[in-house]
Amino acid sequence: MVNIERLAGVPVSEEAVECVERKGTGHPDTLADLLSEAVSVSLSKEYLRLFGAVLHHNTDKGFLAAGGARKNFQGGKITKPMRFFMGDRATFKAEGIKVPVADIAVEAARKWIRENMRFIEPERHIVFHPELAPGSQQLSRIYATDGARKLLGANDTSAAVGYWPLSPTEELVLSLERFLNSKAFKRRYPETGEDVKVMAVREGRALTVTVAMPLIDRFLRSEGEYFVRKEMVLGEIEEFLRTRRLNGYFEDFMVHLNSLDVRGGGMGGIYLSVLGTSAEDADSGQVGRGNRANGLISLGRPLTMEAAAGKNPRSHTGKIYGVLAHELARKVFEGTQGLREVFVLLVSRIGMEINRPALVSVKLRLQKGAHPRDVSDRINAIIGEELSEKNLLPFTRRLSLGKYTIC
Repeated sequence: MVNIERLAGVPVSEEAVECVERKGTGHPDTLADLLSEAVSVSLSKEYLRLFGAVLHHNTDKGFLAAGGARKNFQGGKITKPMRFFMGDRATFKAEGIKVPVADIAVEAARKWIRENMRFIEPERHIVFHPELAPGSQQLSRIYATDGARKLLGANDTSAAVGYWPLSPTEELVLSLERFLNSKAFKRRYPETGEDVKVMAVREGRALTVTVAMPLIDRFLRSEGEYFVRKEMVLGEIEEFLRTRRLNGYFEDFMVHLNSLDVRGGGMGGIYLSVLGTSAEDADSGQVGRGNRANGLISLGRPLTMEAAAGKNPRSHTGKIYGVLAHELARKVFEGTQGLREVFVLLVSRIGMEINRPALVSVKLRLQKGAHPRDVSDRINAIIGEELSEKNLLPFTRRLSLGKYTIC
């Protein structure tokens, strides 16, 4: 049975103040997440190919150490490569077959860089340190003893929370970062880097958006040209916001781009990059310090502290429930009449089957006149269906293949 509770108050979109952040593709924390997830997906695919099942592994202890760079108009130079440390556990041998874990991990990370970061050459600009080791016998036993079962027991005691619908501010933050990092935008403005950070603060219906995004030094000849290009990009952002006020929700907005810039400040007064990410020389990144599983850092929402990136997609509920909680909230909201906002909390207990959470809690903000007893049967049916083996097993398989965005 699902614990269903009515919440007082109004949805977050009607509160006086809302603050939402997103760290984009090239942000050091997001890079750490996405590289670690790429390693997990590649290992999962190889385990599936060799053994027909995803074996024990967790690659969620990733750390990206910043390198060194010397920026210069018309092209700077990398003086020290970044370093990416890959942890933490994997299966190196099963059924007498050895798995080249380190080689798979390094190639997966390099492949992701090639496909997503235009100016990073992974063989030159990043040194990869695979620090993966065999897992504990107790956790690995979950796979060995449960091999005949389709769904495994949870390999951790953890909790995750999801919600739906997204507020207009959350939708805008997601869409703006994706717009700035889209292939179409980068074709029009190749001088913009991938290290995009968007922070939106809503006060009433007035929105203030602060964007950080470096410009690539090789495309610029002078400080003056930097500010000309910056104004062009700022105009694109403002036009994007003007055309996407989400049914008139926002009455006014203001945008700040690269707020630390100072005209006449020389190289120290502009946000330049050689490779498109501050990890080249300024900031390191770590798994779990950035976006939550739905791609946002929403300060008015309950946050799952578990990092989803890199965790085992077959039995680690820190990943499975991290994504599933948002999916359940969406399906409950879309499949039930009379709801304004839905929160779903899932708690696992190590060893218990992942389709039998220790707790399922659903908290609701209801439309006027609605009551929890009117929707409880429907909500129980939706969650029961989604947690059934026939639905949860394909869900974990899609996670294994990287079909869900996890940050």
